[in-house]
Amino acid sequence: MSALNDLLERLGGVKYFSKLDLKSGYHNIEIQPRDRYKTAFKTRYGHFEWIVMPFGLTNAPTTFQAAMTTEFRNLLDRSVLIYLDDILVYSRSLDEHLEHLRAVLERLRIAKYKANRDKCEFAQQELEYLGHYVTPQGIRPLVDKLQAIQDWPDLECTTDVRSFLGLASYYMRFVKGFQRIAAPLSRLQSPLVPFEFSNEARHAFHTLKTALLQAPVLSIYDPTLPTKVTTDALGYDIGAVLEQHDGTD
Repeated sequence: MSALNDLLERLGGVKYFSKLDLKSGYHNIEIQPRDRYKTAFKTRYGHFEWIVMPFGLTNAPTTFQAAMTTEFRNLLDRSVLIYLDDILVYSRSLDEHLEHLRAVLERLRIAKYKANRDKCEFAQQELEYLGHYVTPQGIRPLVDKLQAIQDWPDLECTTDVRSFLGLASYYMRFVKGFQRIAAPLSRLQSPLVPFEFSNEARHAFHTLKTALLQAPVLSIYDPTLPTKVTTDALGYDIGAVLEQHDGTD
């Protein structure tokens, strides 16, 4: 499946967005008769096997992503992003967007996929997608995720560290020097290191929280603008920052 960063980087110069959420999309994929026994389960009402792909199979997400990629191959990365059952239609103008949206809906109709109307949004200039707000100006973290980070209590065990870093790392692109700041916490994830929420670890925790709460709006890469790349390497990580001047400052 496509990496999150690769998907979001396609949105440079985009002005309009629509988001479609598919309804029971996995059930549109039929299981080969010779493989149905692998999905068997037994209840007090009898023995059953799935004839369509259910949620929970190990390879279900990859299989569904491949099916959607095949279905939208000529639209993918031109006007459509797909991550499992979340479809984002994007365009540079409203007229263009309506054309793109019609093409996507027609493709869904032909393939007999159904959208969950209550979860769909059409022709917006700002919406939520994969844990981010996407806008013509760029991307930023969701407010409820930032609130969760702000309210996070001090870490008391290795599980707490892993949970916090799991959420914080999802937004690491918004924090310059994330790995350097997080290093004292990352060390606490090792089973060979006794858990001790030292002053160094506490400082790293609160520094990360502050940095994430002050996360900037990140502009999407525009291939028409001059580009500057800054690199850095430390004993535990390498990093790079890509910068562009948009002429507004």
